[in-house]
Amino acid sequence: MATGSSNSPALLDIAEVSKSFGAVEVLRSVSLTVSKGEVVTIIGPSGSGKTTLLRCVNFLESYDSGSIRIDGKEVGFRDGGARQKRSERDLAAMRAETGMVFQSFNLFPHLTAAGNIMLGLTKVRGKSKAEARSIAEHWLGRVGLAHKADSLPAELSGGQQQRVGIARAVAMEPKILLLDEITSALDPELVGEVLAVVRSLAEDGMTMVMVTHEMAFARDASSRIVFMADGGVSAVGPPKDVLAAETTNERLRTFLARFRASHF
Repeated sequence: MATGSSNSPALLDIAEVSKSFGAVEVLRSVSLTVSKGEVVTIIGPSGSGKTTLLRCVNFLESYDSGSIRIDGKEVGFRDGGARQKRSERDLAAMRAETGMVFQSFNLFPHLTAAGNIMLGLTKVRGKSKAEARSIAEHWLGRVGLAHKADSLPAELSGGQQQRVGIARAVAMEPKILLLDEITSALDPELVGEVLAVVRSLAEDGMTMVMVTHEMAFARDASSRIVFMADGGVSAVGPPKDVLAAETTNERLRTFLARFRASHF
């Protein structure tokens, strides 16, 4: 099964990645490539390994075997014959190339919206406070929150907090943006405002890998959709193919049946 796009060289190359937690094998020889500018959406039932795969790409979880490369550079381990984990300093630099937005907003409660964005810019990117503030204000404007720059997270709605989280990630100018169920903790009326930001970033050419249950959004915004089941890639292709009602993949058909009522 082809799991990559042949139009351009892979920016992200996941090859035969496996991961277990104790006796439970969560990822089973997963391979996937993502080209620059692609939006790849991962769908699948709970426990299929979607979030673990994203966390391995960002090396928040170490993978047991296989390879994950971004721009040709192994993420969590040093290049060479020995499988030696990178230093924490190297890992921090690698993670800066893969911005990640979580389902829980993970904002620092004592920092303002601008302060949350500025932190990584000053600590990791070495920007001056003045430059970091300028970048933070730019991205807050892009996500529609210029007027909330000096507000604390407790003063923001869930949707606003998540938009700050997205702004914080993209302000670091990552090569790839990882989005893990970013609307699952939101009230339904707040989902649209967050997805609108993601759609805008996609239109700008941001490379993204996202896990979501928002099937209509996945259909409309994705270059390709990956269906994971039992820790492996079970189907991959353009949205119209993967989400087709007449798919012959039994696991995929059963999964999609839960969403048909929403007319995605």
